[in-house]
Amino acid sequence: MHRFAFVIHPVDVKRDAARKYPIAKYLPERWVEQILRRKEPMVVSRITGIRSLTGVTTEGWFIGCPLSPRMMLSLPLDFVYQKIIRCGQIAQELGAEIIGLGAFTSVVGDGGITIAKNLDIAVTTGNSYTVATAIEAAVLGAEKMGIQITDATIAVVGATGSIGRTCAEALAPQAKAMLLLGRDAARLEPIAEQLRPIARGSVRVSTDLPRELPTADVIITVTSAVDAVIYPQDLKSGAVVVDVARPRDVSVRVARERDDVLVVEGGLVEVPGEVDFGFDFGFPPRMAYACMSETMMLALEGRIENFTLGKEVSLQQVQITQELARKHGFRLAGFRSFERALTDAEVEAIRERARRAVAV
Repeated sequence: MHRFAFVIHPVDVKRDAARKYPIAKYLPERWVEQILRRKEPMVVSRITGIRSLTGVTTEGWFIGCPLSPRMMLSLPLDFVYQKIIRCGQIAQELGAEIIGLGAFTSVVGDGGITIAKNLDIAVTTGNSYTVATAIEAAVLGAEKMGIQITDATIAVVGATGSIGRTCAEALAPQAKAMLLLGRDAARLEPIAEQLRPIARGSVRVSTDLPRELPTADVIITVTSAVDAVIYPQDLKSGAVVVDVARPRDVSVRVARERDDVLVVEGGLVEVPGEVDFGFDFGFPPRMAYACMSETMMLALEGRIENFTLGKEVSLQQVQITQELARKHGFRLAGFRSFERALTDAEVEAIRERARRAVAV
């Protein structure tokens, strides 16, 4: 059996820290961050019961890195690296052969390259399978909302990142128009130039989300922002938004104020077997993020290698994870929106409200 580990960290500082330290919910966020800064990485739980369709099994551990997204962006990079490396060393000591970097631990610095150089086990960010599931969710969501991808304007928010860029590359040959959004037009334009020869329609870039997002039919958003970047007024009726970012890019106000748009959390996967994660991170049984699932499927396959690292994800890597997912029994876990499951009836109701809003 090949064993794995996966690094998790508090995304919503007070909520997530309170899962381990209940008093955290009563303290100011800055106080909680100061306490976390002095904590060492630790084993959060043991993961058991993962069984492939092939009969192969694996098990692993969640390793907790006591840093929030804001802390990772503001603290010295070497300090952050050392915390993540220590997570990997703990994994090595436990017997893991590969470790996945979750949420901001996969974003900070050079996307896992430095971490891999300082460990004797394999490392992956999980971004390849995250791309695969984001695209699958976008296409399925569009279908359920009556949107033909070939007639759609597709926006990618955070298009300069590894996940966003590859999502755009995969969808450009299908979409009527592609809209690449980010903070830096100078970094967006070279990506657009690479896509134009393969794109079915136009490819535009912009840094103005409030002006451009209302033109999009389908949106994949995957920034590294600490706070929300998409608000109720930014979305057209009937739009589909796949929010892959952690913390989420879409403001919770959208859930309260826009019942005519479909917002789904990207990258949620059903894991094969009778899985016990040993830790409640807010999902129903057997569900995990795609980045976690990539780490698990690599262990099941015995591919003990640095797989997805750095700031680029290739379509070949995405295809490999899709093949491994089918082989071992990982699949998209339906739609969830703002931490709750969406039924087909609820999606149909959103579609009907959008239809009425457009008709007015």
